[in-house]
Formats: sequence, structure tokens, C-alpha cells
Amino acid sequence: MTSLVRQPAFMALQQLKQKEQAISLAQRFAAESNRFEQFSLGFGEQLRVDLSRQHWSVEVRALLCRLAHDMGLKTAIEALFADNRFNHTEGRAALHAALRMPPGAVLEHKGENVVPKVHAELARIQAFCQQVHSGDWRGFSGQPIRDVVNIGIGGSDLGPAMVVEALVPYQDQGLRAHFVSNMDGAQLGSVLAGLNPATTLFVISSKTFTTDETMTNARAARAWLLAACGSEQHIARHFVAVSTNTEAVTAFGIDEANMFRFWSWVGGRFSLWSAIGLPIALALGFERFQQLLAGAHAMDEHLRHTPFEHNIPVQLALLSIWNINVLGLQSEGVFPYSQQLKRFPAFLQQLNMESNGKGVNNAGQPLDHATGPVVWGEVGTNGQHAFFQLLHQGSVVVPAEFIGFARSAYPYPEHQRKLLANMLAQAQAMAFGKSREQVEAELAAEGYSTEAIARLAPYKVMPGNRPCTVMLCDELSPYNLGALIAMYEHKTFVQGVLWNINSFDQWGVELGKKLAAKLIDDLANGVTDGHDSATNGLLAQIKHWS
Repeated sequence: MTSLVRQPAFMALQQLKQKEQAISLAQRFAAESNRFEQFSLGFGEQLRVDLSRQHWSVEVRALLCRLAHDMGLKTAIEALFADNRFNHTEGRAALHAALRMPPGAVLEHKGENVVPKVHAELARIQAFCQQVHSGDWRGFSGQPIRDVVNIGIGGSDLGPAMVVEALVPYQDQGLRAHFVSNMDGAQLGSVLAGLNPATTLFVISSKTFTTDETMTNARAARAWLLAACGSEQHIARHFVAVSTNTEAVTAFGIDEANMFRFWSWVGGRFSLWSAIGLPIALALGFERFQQLLAGAHAMDEHLRHTPFEHNIPVQLALLSIWNINVLGLQSEGVFPYSQQLKRFPAFLQQLNMESNGKGVNNAGQPLDHATGPVVWGEVGTNGQHAFFQLLHQGSVVVPAEFIGFARSAYPYPEHQRKLLANMLAQAQAMAFGKSREQVEAELAAEGYSTEAIARLAPYKVMPGNRPCTVMLCDELSPYNLGALIAMYEHKTFVQGVLWNINSFDQWGVELGKKLAAKLIDDLANGVTDGHDSATNGLLAQIKHWS
């Protein structure tokens, strides 16, 4: 495939760069009375995405869509909903869209329709949730389960934890959900300290059931339970697994009947829709888990059937190409104006940076263009009092994505009005800023002297002209959250197609794991040599302090 930067449409975009940068956002809005209508996109009656405050024009958008067509994006999208080999370095398909397809749908993999297998596993999850929610599933003392602890890491933790926290108002099953991922024993210890072993259920989520962080925590949790119940026969009532490794699961003491399965074509950061989402179904109820899947499937259909010009994930990805590869903006800030979405930026960090933080193309050749941006963020309004200073007046330009909800599940209408007002104000300030003339006029009206105005004005000028996107939903519901997550999944996928990289492997995390394995032994045995001088020195210091 011809590289992105050698495509005729891309070269035409580069030629437009100087012209487009010379026009400020204020000038664009002054000249285009219908700019919002031209550059905002809708998804049903639930979501409106405003792209009008980005440094682009109708001409740029048309060239970006042409670029997408020329690079075979339509074919790639169709392949996402069919048997594919997108993850060619691991010899795996990427079929997470099958996880949210309705019964009767068809997605064949190696000649077999995988959708019936998906729904068979969903039926097992539903039956298990019913046992737990009804109180039929009881612990070693005969009491029903009151707390569920998910032990996993990466995609086996971030997705389920983010969703459960985001949908707290929908948790009415009488269960508390907890998540443990960190190798640091402080996290497990702080969770266990508030729990009763007799009423606690552990979900061990690991595809291989060998992930070091997960299994270290799982073994510690197992020992904690055994100290309370005194017999290994009770393990089967307090531990279930989400895995593909039956032998390792049963060796741990978990009944094979309580092992929930997913498949090699489910990538970790795309897995919350599978049995990895068991904690979601337990915390919210199975029907709400289904609503989450339905929202994601609706976004799948939007991606598949909507023309590029009106296709939200495609437009978001194309805008990233414009910002990153033409304008040279290497960072993306994500700012949900919802406390419930506190973990959403971290989820998106893994989704995008682990997917698209790649340096070689699909042919294994070094890339001649930038790929994945640095994704980061924080909830509003907290971020306003932390780092928004840099967004507004710093020397680094960060394209921002604001996410807000018209209605809140909580009975504080004044809070919600102020929250939304702050989100809209930040987007407004980033785009239009405050000129020197406006600053001087305000200071004069406040009674400042000419000398004071001259001294203070430079510090109070807000240059504006900083690009941002606003995503507004009607409410944070399971359906809407499913659609929002799938939207970002597809944005990431489209970016990968255009950059010609494999968005579904993550070899960059492997080296550190292998090096850590030897270092674990060295720390246990007090070894302080055999590495580079810096590592040896730190090993010696640890040995001394230990």
C-alpha cells in the first residue's frame, strides 16, 4: 500500500496547511454562519458531535474523505465485520464486533458463524448472574454474595472498571463491585480490608491464566479466603474465572463449570463486551449489560453504513490525521464533564496508545509518518484547576475533546447546569480566547491606570484559536455508554487503517515483562550484578534498604 504521506490527497492537504492555519477560528465563524450545521454530526437522538471548532474547512474535509477512499477504508470496514487477519503478527482475527451482534446475525470465522457461540456464552453469564442476584449462590457460611472483586489487568480491568463506575446509578442488584489490578499489594490489601470472606466472590480475568500481576493477586486472595474458611473445597464457591486455559483454572481450584470463555479473536482492550464483562453484568444486571451491547452494535451499524462525510468515528479519525500528520499536533486531551467517567481517559489511553503506538507498518518497515498521539485527560471541572492553564495560554497546542451530558442521574439540577456551563465555556475560551483590545477595555472599565493596563494586559490575553471538539449526549445510560465506547474503538481502528499499522498487537509491552522475570529472581536472591551499571546500583540500594 502507498504510504499515507505519498497519497495525492495527503499531498494536497499539505499544500493547504499554510492557508488553513492563516484563518483563525474566530474568522471562520464570522464568515460561516452555518458552520455548526456544516460540522456537527448526529447519532440518533442520543448524541451530537460538534467538530466546528477545529482548524479545518469543507475543502479539507473533502480531501480527507478522498484520502480514506483511496486508502481502502471502505473495504477495511467491511473486513471488520467478516473473517479478517488484521492482527497478522499474532495470526489472529479482530472480531469484537461479533460480541454485540444480535441473535441470528452472521459473522463467519474459519467457516463457522461465531455469533451463536457468543450468545451461548451470554446465556451462561445470564444464568450465573441470576444465581448470584437471587441469593441462590452462597458462600462457605451459607450467606449470599454481597461483594464481587474482579482481579485482572489491562483490558481485563480497565474496561469493566470504567463501565461499572460510569453506571453507578444503575447498580441496584445489592452487590458492591471492586477492582484489583496493580501488582502493588496496597491495592489488594485496601480492598480486602473492607470485605467479609464469607460473602465475597472473586472473578479472576486472564486469557492465559498466567498473567503475573493477575495471578499474584489471585493467589493472595485465595490465601485470604482459605485463612477464613479453612478448606480448599470452598474455593469453588468464591472464585470464578474468565479465561481460555481450562487446565490452569481447574488447577487453581475453580470448577470448570464456573469458567467463562472468550476467544483468541477477542483482543484485551476490545474485550469488555465478552465474558470479561461479567463484573459489569453482576454489578448492573444482565439486562443493562445487554443495553450496553446494543448501544455498541448501533455504533457498529453507523460505522458500516454511514457515508464518510457523516460518519462520526471516521470523521474523528480523519480529524486526527489532519491534526497529527499535517498540523503536527501530537497530543489529544479528553475531558469528560461527568464524575462518573473518571476512568474514561485512562481507558482511552490504553485503547488508543496500545493500539496505535507503533513504529513499523504492516509490512514491517519503519514508518515515514507519525502515528498514535499521546492521549490524556481528567474530569471537568477538576482539570480546569489543574492543567487548563496550559491549554489556554501554554506554548503547546493540545486538541481537546469535551464530553458532556444534558441530564444527570442525580437530583442536583444546579450542579448540572453549572457543569455544562463550564464545559461550554472552556470550549468557547479555547476557540476564541480574549484579545489584547478586550483585555485593555476590561481593565480600563475596572479603573486601572494606563500604566497598570500596559503592565497587566500581556498576562491576561488568551490567544484562543485552540482546536476542540464537543460531544454532547442526552444522558449517561448503558446504551449511550456502549455507543460512546464503540465510537472510540472505531476511531482507533480507522486511524490504524490510514496509518497502515496493526492496531491489534502490543509487542511493546513484552520486553519489560521478560526483563522483570529475571529481576524478580535477583531481588529474591539478593543478586546485585548481571545487568547494566544503573540497574546493578539500584539493586544494591534495594538490598541495603531491605
